Amino acid sequence: MAKELAKQYDPKDVEERVYKDWLKGKYFHAKCEEGKKTYTIVIPPPNITGQLHMGHALDNTLQDILIRFKRMQGYDTLWIPGTDHASIATEAKIVEKMREEGVTKQDIGRDGFLTRAWEWKKQYGGRIIEQLKKMGSSCDWDRERFTLDEGCSEAVKEVFVKLYEKGLIYRGERIINWCPHCKTSISDAEVEYEEQAGHFWHLRYPFTDGSGYLELATTRPETLLGDTAVAVNPNDERYKDIIGKTLDLPIVHRQIPVVADDYVEMDFGTGVVKITPAHDPNDFEVGLRHNLEVINVLTDDAKITDDYPQYAGMDRYEARKQIVADLEKEGALVKIEDYSHNVGTCYRCSTTVEPRVSKQWFVKMKPLAEPAIEAVKKGETKFVPQRFEKVYFHWLENIRDWCISRQLWWGHRIPAWYCADCGEITVSKEEPSACKSCGSKNIEQDPDTLDTWFSSALWPFSTLGWPEETEDFKHYYPTNTLVTGYDIIPFWVMRMMFSGIEQTGQVPFDTVLIHGLVRDSQERKMSKSLGNGVDPLEVIDKYGADALRFSLATGNSPGNDMRYIDERVESSRNFANKIWNAARFILMNLESDEVKAINLEKISLEDKWILSKYNSLVASVTENLEKYELGLAVQKLYDFIWDIFCDWYIEICKSRLNGEDVEAKDIARSVLVFVFTGTLKLLHPFMPFITEEIWQSLPHEGESIMISDWPQFDAKLEFSAEETEFERIMSVIKAIRNRRAEMNVPPSKKAKVCIATQFKDTFNTGSAYICRLASASEVETGDSFEAEGAVRVVTDAATVYMPMRELVDFTAELERLNKDMGKAVADKEFFEKKLNNQGFVSKAPAAVVEQQRVQLAKVLEKIKMLEESINEIKNMQ
Repeated sequence: MAKELAKQYDPKDVEERVYKDWLKGKYFHAKCEEGKKTYTIVIPPPNITGQLHMGHALDNTLQDILIRFKRMQGYDTLWIPGTDHASIATEAKIVEKMREEGVTKQDIGRDGFLTRAWEWKKQYGGRIIEQLKKMGSSCDWDRERFTLDEGCSEAVKEVFVKLYEKGLIYRGERIINWCPHCKTSISDAEVEYEEQAGHFWHLRYPFTDGSGYLELATTRPETLLGDTAVAVNPNDERYKDIIGKTLDLPIVHRQIPVVADDYVEMDFGTGVVKITPAHDPNDFEVGLRHNLEVINVLTDDAKITDDYPQYAGMDRYEARKQIVADLEKEGALVKIEDYSHNVGTCYRCSTTVEPRVSKQWFVKMKPLAEPAIEAVKKGETKFVPQRFEKVYFHWLENIRDWCISRQLWWGHRIPAWYCADCGEITVSKEEPSACKSCGSKNIEQDPDTLDTWFSSALWPFSTLGWPEETEDFKHYYPTNTLVTGYDIIPFWVMRMMFSGIEQTGQVPFDTVLIHGLVRDSQERKMSKSLGNGVDPLEVIDKYGADALRFSLATGNSPGNDMRYIDERVESSRNFANKIWNAARFILMNLESDEVKAINLEKISLEDKWILSKYNSLVASVTENLEKYELGLAVQKLYDFIWDIFCDWYIEICKSRLNGEDVEAKDIARSVLVFVFTGTLKLLHPFMPFITEEIWQSLPHEGESIMISDWPQFDAKLEFSAEETEFERIMSVIKAIRNRRAEMNVPPSKKAKVCIATQFKDTFNTGSAYICRLASASEVETGDSFEAEGAVRVVTDAATVYMPMRELVDFTAELERLNKDMGKAVADKEFFEKKLNNQGFVSKAPAAVVEQQRVQLAKVLEKIKMLEESINEIKNMQ
C-alpha cells in the first residue's frame, strides 16, 4: 500500500528532512556529463556580512525555480554558490567590533587585523549559506566558492597583470570619490545621489589691481581654500577684457588668475565659476587644461588640513560656518540663496562623498566598454525585460575610468611593488624578490586592496577554475542565466560583461533576468531606519519555505518591484494545505501501489476534460518558464490545482470512486494519479518540499521528483471538443449554484431543472453531473420552456429554468429580503451622511474618504439586487 500522509501538513516536520535527503542523494551535484546540454547559473554572491533578507529570498527563489526546471528537462545543470568578501562592509564590521574592545587597526597591524578578519569570516561567513539552504536552494554545495579563496585570488592577479601589461590598468593622480567615513576611495557606481536642501553663497573676488571684482556663487564655500583660478567662457562678451587678470582670493589672499574655458555655462548664474581642481571633477579637468596648481584642503576624514591654521582640524561643515562668517566680515559675502541639489553619498554608509585628487589605480574603460556594448547590441546577451538595456548602455557609453584601489586591508592586495631606490613599479602575479628595473631588494608592496567588484566581475569564470583550462570551465562556460536586481546593473552586470569578453573572448552569460525590489505592503523600500524589514526565516518558521517561495513567485514580473504582504504568504500556506488534502484523498482511494495505465478508449467525458486541461497546462507553464514569465506560470498552476482539479475534478470523481463499477473506479484512479503526479512535477520548482513529500507517497518510479522527467505536451491528450462540451455543462452548474445562493436555497433542497438549448446531447450526457453538483432532482432538455413561475439563468450555451415554488418559501424569503433591505438602507444613509459632511471630506485622509465612497457604491448595488429579488417574488405570488 502507498504511504499514508499525516492529517495536517507540517512544513517543520518535512522541510529539513527532505533537504537532507536531497543532499544525501547528491541531486544538486553537477557531473560534467559529456553530450548533455548544459545550463549554468552563478549565484550573485551575498556578502559574508549578510543575513538573509527578502531581496536574497526573491533572488534565490527565482534562480532555484529555473535550475530545478532545467534539471527536470534533462539538462546537465550547475548552480554555483558562494560568498563575497565585501571589503568595505566587512572591514567596517570588524573595526566596529574592535572599537568596542578599545583596539584600532594601527594597534594590531595589518597581519593581526587580517587574522581577525579570517576568524570573523569563519564565524559568520557561512551563516547566510545555511539560511539559503532553508529556502530550498539546490546549489552544488560541493563547488561553493569565496571571492578571496585561492582560485579566485589567482584569477584576480592574472587579470590585474594582463590588463597592466596591455596598458589598461595604470596608476595616476585623478579626481576620485572619497568616503570620509569609510576612509577609502569608491567608484562612480558606488555613489548614490540624493536630493538635499542647501544654499548658494554669492561671493565677491576682487581684482588685485583694485579695478573692481567678479561675483560668483558656490554650494561649498569651504573649498574656496583650494581655489587656484576663476573661469569664464571665452565667448562671453561680458568678460573678454578680464581674461588673464588676477584676483585676490578672499580670506586666503592668494593671487589667482582668470582663465577662459568652454566648460563654463554663460547663462548659468553670473557666468563666472571658481575653480578648485582638488575637489571637483570638472574643475580638475579645467586645471589640467590650464596647468593649474592642485591644492588639497581636506584630510582623509574631511577635516581642514594644517595648511590653514585658523580652520585646521575643523570638520568640513563646521569650517563652512566659520568661513562664511569670515567672508561676511571681510565684505566678500553678497547674499545667501536657498538651493536644492543632488549630492553624492556613499552607498555603504550614506556619508556625503568628497571629490578629491588622489594617486590611485585605475582601469582604462573605453577600450573595454566598446565590445561589451556591441555584444548586447548584437544579441549575444539579452536583458529580460529588454528595457534594462538602456541602463546598461547609459553607464557604459558615459563611463569614466574605474578607480579600483581601496584604502583597506581586507581584500585582494594590489600586486604592485615600489622600489625605494629607483622609483619603478614592479607588477607581478608572484611576489618579487627585487626591483625588475634596478635589481634593488628595497621594494615594498602597495598597501591598498582592490575594489570588491574587481573580483566579483570575474565570478562567472573564476568560479569555474579560470585561468586554468579546467573541465568545469570548458564544460559549463559561458553560463546561461544571470538573475539579479536592477540596482546592481552598473556595479556588477556590466563589469562581468566586459571582464568576460576581455579575458575569455566570450560573453559570460546569454541572458540577464532582472527582478525588482521587494517592498513592504505600503510600497516603501525595506530598511533598518524604517523598521519595516521582514525576516524571511521568521516567515519560513511560521508558514514554511514553500509558502514563502510561492508568494514571492506569484505576481512577480521581470524588472518590476513587488510588495510583501503577509496575507499572501498565508494564502500560499492554505494552498499547500489544499494540495496536501487532495493528496490524502487520492491516497485513501488507492488500493495498491500499482495504478493501471490510462485506457484512452474507455475514459469518460470528465476524464477527457481534465486530461485536455492538464495537457494545455503543461504546454503553457513550460512556455512561460522558457520565457521567464514565472509569475504567469505559477498563477496558472494555482488556478488549475485549486479550481479545476480540486474543486471540480475530485468532486466529480467521488461518485465513481464510491460506486460499485470496478472498471470505472480504476479509470478514475488512473486519471487522478496521472494528472496529480504531473501537476506536482510542474509545481515542484516553485514548491519543492511539499511536492517531494507527496510524490514519494504516490506510486512512482525513480528516487526523487527533482530528477524525474519534466512533463511533455502529448497530442493524444488533446480533447478540445470534449473540453468545450464539458465546460458548457460546468457553466450551467455554476449559474444554478450562484442563483440558488442568491436566493438562500440550501443544497439539500432539490428541484427539477429545465434547460433550453441547441446542445441537447451535451446536457443529456451531463444530467448526472447537474443533479449531483447543482442539487437538481431531474434534468429536462428542450428547445424552449414556459417561464412563468420559474427563475431563469442564462449561460452562453443554454437558458436554465428552475421552478421557484419548489425552492423558496415566498413568505419567509420576502421577510428575509425586507430585513436585509432595511439594513442596507440604514447603511446607505450612514455613508451618505458621512460623505455629505464637508468637515469629514476635507480633513480625513484621501484614502479613507475613497474607502467610504467604495462602501456606499457596494451598498447601492446591494439595494438594487434586493429590489429585483423582492419584485421577482411579488410577481410570482
